[in-house]
Amino acid sequence: MMQEILQQTTWVEWLGVCFSMIQVVLASRNKSTNYLFGIAGVSLTLYVMIVAKLYAEFTLNLYYLIMSIYGWLYWKYGKQKEEVKISTTTFKERIIVIGIVGSTFAMFWFFLTHYTDSDVPIWDSLVSAFAWAGMWLMAKRKLENWILLNISNIISIPLLIHKDLYLYALLSAFLFIVAVSGFIKWNKILKKG
Repeated sequence: MMQEILQQTTWVEWLGVCFSMIQVVLASRNKSTNYLFGIAGVSLTLYVMIVAKLYAEFTLNLYYLIMSIYGWLYWKYGKQKEEVKISTTTFKERIIVIGIVGSTFAMFWFFLTHYTDSDVPIWDSLVSAFAWAGMWLMAKRKLENWILLNISNIISIPLLIHKDLYLYALLSAFLFIVAVSGFIKWNKILKKG
């Protein structure tokens, strides 16, 4: 079984997953260079997701690409022309997060059920909705990004297994573990001031 899975996994998947793993480890360590690996990993993942007919995940990865470029510039320079520090979300940002999750889910669910051949419109939409909000918070260097990204990760594991994307399912499990570590590390950095 494992040999068959490895034989079905393309080099594009392997490379995309490797770059994505490096990206999340660097992000958990609060390194702005994480975005450069993220851009490479996301670019390869775009191809994999469109072939697998995970259309919301494809669109999510387009968003990741844009947010990775934005996040890298924001982390490096921000409004202050220096690296932005980790902070927690404000009340206004929490309202925006709720809006992102709700509207993104509704938009993807509607599109996937009416205009695609997706067999998993609810699950694909949920993964994308929480990830969109989490990535927005990541780009803003907000601690709570790890929580939203982990909600997305936990939903995506069975979805990716269903689509026979075992390497990406393992990546999601890895991302879940690193996100827990990232939350703890960022929280310590935040408390040190």
